[in-house]
Amino acid sequence: MRMNKPLLFFMMGMVLLMLSTSCVAKKMSLNSETRLKQDTLHMQVESEKSQTRSVRELTYARRVYDNQVYTENIVGGMSFRLEAGSKNISVPGALKLRKNKMIRIQLFIPILGSEVGRMDFTPDYVLIVDRIHKQYIKADYNQVDFLQKQGLNFYSLQALFWNQLLVPGNTKVSDSDLKRFSVSLDEKGEFIPLTLKNGSMTYNWNTDKTSAKIQEAIITFKDTKYGTSTLNWKYSDFKNIGVKQFPASQIFEFVTHATRKEQKVKVTINMDELGTSSDWSLETELSPKYKQVDVQEVLGQIMNM
Repeated sequence: MRMNKPLLFFMMGMVLLMLSTSCVAKKMSLNSETRLKQDTLHMQVESEKSQTRSVRELTYARRVYDNQVYTENIVGGMSFRLEAGSKNISVPGALKLRKNKMIRIQLFIPILGSEVGRMDFTPDYVLIVDRIHKQYIKADYNQVDFLQKQGLNFYSLQALFWNQLLVPGNTKVSDSDLKRFSVSLDEKGEFIPLTLKNGSMTYNWNTDKTSAKIQEAIITFKDTKYGTSTLNWKYSDFKNIGVKQFPASQIFEFVTHATRKEQKVKVTINMDELGTSSDWSLETELSPKYKQVDVQEVLGQIMNM
């Protein structure tokens, strides 16, 4: 059967159109598949980078955590300096730490060596003793304003004195807690910062890039009603305690605008020796001659020594 030219051209045109459409569809399909593969590969690469970075951050956080000393006791004589407003007090003293039980600061009369004041921080209470005026306060942490306003309890203070990381509300930092810390591995300069945010509080630790030791801890409280308060704790003069090192020099400065007027208190502790003796009592005995008074009154008396 003979087929006329118009019909033949039409059929050939249809075949060419079908082939052309098929090729375009195939090309479009290939391009789409290629883009999909590329996007998937890119996502996988980014995911792997993110996972790798997370592992690196966690590994570094563990290094910082592992720098803490193993001993249960740290004791030593020290020079103590307090600066607050126009007040500037420098006296000899002693610092005694017993892990999870006691932070004790003792202040002595120069030359004579008699104890003039003592501060005991335990998990349950704070005891501040004024030997000169035979007064003391004993209160839980909610009754001590400068601790309560910063959300600090015994374990928070312990971490600061012991040059360690802390998680507010926890008695210790677990391995799973370390995942909560943001680690700025690409930070320029000599420090690698670790940051932890908790409500209105921001906790920041500047660590040495080489040793991963904590060089500075900064706790910032920001509130629309009470303004900004900052606790800056600096560490230096690291000395050997067993196989680890402990900062014999600590300077902590508290600045607050909560009273609408800037208030600043700075304490400098320089330990001239470090020991691990456990031969000291956790108890502080007071005779009946001592009078219990309000915390602000005792601190005011000590400031006026």
